[in-house]
Amino acid sequence: MSVVDVAVLGAGPHGLSATTHLRRAGVDVHVVGDPMSFWRTMPAGMVLRSDRTATSIGEYRGPLTLDAYREATGAESHSHLPLEQFLEYGAWVQQRVAPDVDRRVVERLEPDGDDFRLDFTNGDRLRAHRVVVAAGIAPFAHRPSIAAHLPRELSSHTADHRDLSRFSGRRVLVIGGGQSALETAALLHEGGADVEVTVRRDHLNWLHGGKYQRMLGRGAALLYAPTDVGPMGVSRLVAAPDLFRRLPRSVQDPIAYRSIRPAGAAWLRPRLTGVPMRLGTRVQDLTAVGSRLRATLSTDEVLTVDHVIFGTGYRVDVTRYPFLTPSVMSRLELAAGFPVLRRGMESSVPGLHIVGAPAAWSFGPIMRFVSGGWYAGRSVARRITGLDRRGHGRTLVSAPTGGQAA
Repeated sequence: MSVVDVAVLGAGPHGLSATTHLRRAGVDVHVVGDPMSFWRTMPAGMVLRSDRTATSIGEYRGPLTLDAYREATGAESHSHLPLEQFLEYGAWVQQRVAPDVDRRVVERLEPDGDDFRLDFTNGDRLRAHRVVVAAGIAPFAHRPSIAAHLPRELSSHTADHRDLSRFSGRRVLVIGGGQSALETAALLHEGGADVEVTVRRDHLNWLHGGKYQRMLGRGAALLYAPTDVGPMGVSRLVAAPDLFRRLPRSVQDPIAYRSIRPAGAAWLRPRLTGVPMRLGTRVQDLTAVGSRLRATLSTDEVLTVDHVIFGTGYRVDVTRYPFLTPSVMSRLELAAGFPVLRRGMESSVPGLHIVGAPAAWSFGPIMRFVSGGWYAGRSVARRITGLDRRGHGRTLVSAPTGGQAA
């Protein structure tokens, strides 16, 4: 059985960021995962909402940024980054920081003395002194209970669709008022579907699309961080997780909600012209009637549709990671499904670090975004290499096995 210093589970933006900073620090890292797999499941034609700095993986200045990728490859510059270019950019980063990525699937993660044992689905095993879980949010897609009895042919989540063309000419109800719901509705409408949207709130939130940054000019950098998370006056605070995590929970929670509340990008508004929006409306019941669905609304209206798509987001619950065994879970301190993390993103299980959206309860809302990887990657590397001298435990520094970051 091979032994490595650190196993990183996940090869999306957060896993690649952690790998970047660990390998730059000289740590022996074994990366396991299918690069950018979650992003490859997103609907074709999607456009990323974040700006170019916040969309950079691992760093917003340096050789791995989106700007560096465009300069190196001649890729076209867009005011709003298309998903397809982000996937190409992610592959470019992966080739530079983790060309040796292991695409086997981890079935079980077990404590093994002071270390961890990874069991792969093909029967192979790997031993690691430390593990960084960067397994993403795919298992956390929230599907309301009113659809629990329905077959997938009639109901689905926005996360289920790479190709929305199958709905051309069909009547589709989209539930939700955030970016994923609204952009899915726009793509359906543009693809020839008869679509309408129901939203529980009596209004939609729209992002200003950088209007205030443009008005402030050079002064915008004082109020807006390059992480592009949170409104004016909040952005700089949530971009400093070490400060944010020291605030009382009664202060953290409303700031976090204000930073991640459901909202649509300003550039979506004209694309939704002609799409009916039922605000202040709940779907009370969904009933299959032959090959169609009957949706009963809180307004007492009844709609008959071919399919319903839930744009109801993701609810973090790390117990849904299938590779975390009972022996790990019994030692993992949780808060409403989130792991409670210490310095260096380390969980209550010594040597087990968790990054990405599950780190948001402990380190704030930027952990839910690509730009949160900048902080997390550096934080994990400092903890593991012992540069954070207030930490405890095994210090790991050895020659990397390959894939040294540019």
